[in-house]
Amino acid sequence: MSLVPAVVLAAPGTNRDIDVAHALTLAGASVTIMPLAEVSNRVLREARIAVVAGGFSFADALGSGRLFALELTKRLGDSLTTFVADRRPVLGICNGFQTLVRAGLLPGPTGMAALGHNAQGRFECRWVTLQAELASPCLWTSGITDELLCPIAHGEGRFHADPETLARLEANGQVALRYRRPDGSAADGEFPFNPNGSDGDIAGICDPTGVVLGLMPHPEDHVLNRQHPRWTRGEKSGSCRTLFANGVQHAKEL
Repeated sequence: MSLVPAVVLAAPGTNRDIDVAHALTLAGASVTIMPLAEVSNRVLREARIAVVAGGFSFADALGSGRLFALELTKRLGDSLTTFVADRRPVLGICNGFQTLVRAGLLPGPTGMAALGHNAQGRFECRWVTLQAELASPCLWTSGITDELLCPIAHGEGRFHADPETLARLEANGQVALRYRRPDGSAADGEFPFNPNGSDGDIAGICDPTGVVLGLMPHPEDHVLNRQHPRWTRGEKSGSCRTLFANGVQHAKEL
């Protein structure tokens, strides 16, 4: 079986590239971690999946993901647009989500949606429960009915949008993932189940085609049962490996 070529884009300060590469490898991809300064249009043409890794790119100078987004669009520009138009999967995690928003690949400031400081006013590092929205066209979350458990680690992850934009995202199915209570019920904005105060308990959104997904939690840190702190107790693990398997499977079928 041929492996799907994938590229994980890293920048100074990002620190989850190796974790993402591991998750993609388990799902059947051949992964190259590429510093943004070395990425060329040829690299993107040859890849079938692109992931923007999380961390603190460029020390979050000028705002989370801002410089990463500027470098991304400057270096790749039209190639990145073509990548998405060809329905090749793109994933942005945490700082990568912020980067995709600022790069315009996901609803951002021009659409009156943004990722702001956590409502609690502090950095949050904890495990959260996620539920995929079955009505979403997001290829990454397609068919996932079980809850997903994964950690968060961010200070600026609150998804906020004006009512009109939020209604449009809901109507288009662009809300891909929501925070939930451990029993699966709605978080209703309550901390710590909704760890940052995101509108509508939104943890991740996709573009209208479902090809591009951005989320604040780190699914790459729970693709093996043993990565969960309570796995030895026999509790349901909620592994996120399926999310990466979906992206790889879609890329295989292109």
